Amino acid sequence: MIDWDALETANRRLNAFTDFDRTATGGTGPLAGVTVGVKGNIAVKDMPWTAGCELYRDRVASEDAAVVARLRAAGGAMIGMLNMEEAALGAKTDNPWFGKTYNPHKEGYTPGGSSGGSGAAVAAGLCDVALGTDTMGSVRIPAAYCGVYGFKPAQSAISQDGLELAEQSLDCIGPLARNLNLLEKVARVISDFGEDKAETGSLATLVETGVDCELEVIENFRDIMRWAGETIAVAQLKYPLSRIRFAGFIKTSKAMAAHLADEDQSKLSDNLKKLLTYGPKRSAADWDEDQAILEQTSETMQALVSKHGFCILPTAPQGAFPHSEDAPANQADYTCLANIADLPAITIPSGFNDNGMPLGLQILASKGCEADLFALARRLDEKLRGYRRPETYLEIT
Repeated sequence: MIDWDALETANRRLNAFTDFDRTATGGTGPLAGVTVGVKGNIAVKDMPWTAGCELYRDRVASEDAAVVARLRAAGGAMIGMLNMEEAALGAKTDNPWFGKTYNPHKEGYTPGGSSGGSGAAVAAGLCDVALGTDTMGSVRIPAAYCGVYGFKPAQSAISQDGLELAEQSLDCIGPLARNLNLLEKVARVISDFGEDKAETGSLATLVETGVDCELEVIENFRDIMRWAGETIAVAQLKYPLSRIRFAGFIKTSKAMAAHLADEDQSKLSDNLKKLLTYGPKRSAADWDEDQAILEQTSETMQALVSKHGFCILPTAPQGAFPHSEDAPANQADYTCLANIADLPAITIPSGFNDNGMPLGLQILASKGCEADLFALARRLDEKLRGYRRPETYLEIT
C-alpha cells in the first residue's frame, strides 16, 4: 500500500512530483508492486500532460504513451507526474511555472535537467522507477547528479508515441532506478532489448576531448580505468565535445522553435524564448557545418563501439551544484554522444566529490548489445559500489 500522505509530505521539500494520482493501482506481471513516476512530457491517461509548460498547463492526456501502456501491462502503477525543465530544454529543473526541484543529497542543490524530478524522486525513494526523457543527456545527467542508475535506449529502439518532442531524431524516453536489476527489468519492458554479444567485449575511452572537468571527476575516472582491470583502448574524435554538443543544441533549438512558432509566446518564459533563438538565427554555412559534425561524430562513435564493444566516459564533467549558480555549459558534453549516434547508454553511480555530491560513470554500446551492456554495468557496479542513499531517503512505497 502507498502511504499517500507521507508521500506528499516528503515531496513538498523536493518538489519532484507536480501531480499525484491517488487512484493509481498496479497489476500482475514482471513489474507488479513497482511504483512509477512519469516525466511531465510523457502522456499518462487522465493526468496533466504539461511538458513543464504554462502553455500546456490545462492539457490532460486522453491516452497513455506507448511506453506507459507497456509499463501498465507489466503491472506497474503510474503514481504521478514529475517536474522537469520547461519544454525539456534546460539543465537545472528550476521551472518558472512549476518551481524548482531539489536534489535529495543536499539542500538547495539541483538534481540536474531536464528530467530533474525523475532523478530526485527515485533517489529519495518517492517511487521505485521514474521515466525521463533524454535529448542529449537528460536521463543520465539527473541520474548521475542524484546518485542513481539511468538508461538511455537507442532512440530507434523505443517508441516516441505520446512524447511531447524536443528534437525527434535525438529524443528518447528512458528509465531511472535505484538498482540495475529493476532498471534492466523496466528497460526490457519498454524498449527493444538485444541479446547480441559485443564483438570483442573490450573497453575504449576518448582522449583529448577538451572537456573541463572537476578534479574529482578526473580522479574518479582514472581510478575506474585502473579498477576495470583491462587494457582500455583510446580514441579521439575529430571535434571537441563542446563543439559537438553545441551542434546538437542548435539542431534542438531549430526544431523546437519551429514547433512552438505558432503558440502563444506570452506563455513561454523569457529563458526559453532566448534558447529558441539560437537555431533560427544560425547562418546557412554554420548550419551545414553543424550537420556535418553530427554526421561525422555519429559514424565515428558507432564504429568505435562496434570495434571495441564498449566506450566508458564520465557521465558529467561535474557533480550537482547549487540552484543559485549558473548551469555549466558543458554538462552534456559526454552524454550527447549516445543521442547523436543512436546508441544505448547506462550511467551508474561511481563515487562522490569533495562536496558530497554523487558522480557517475557512463557506458555506451552498440544497438542490439543491451544485455551485454547491462552485464558490464553490473561488473563495474560491483567493483565501484558507488550507490548510497541520501540521508533523507524515506520508505514511502
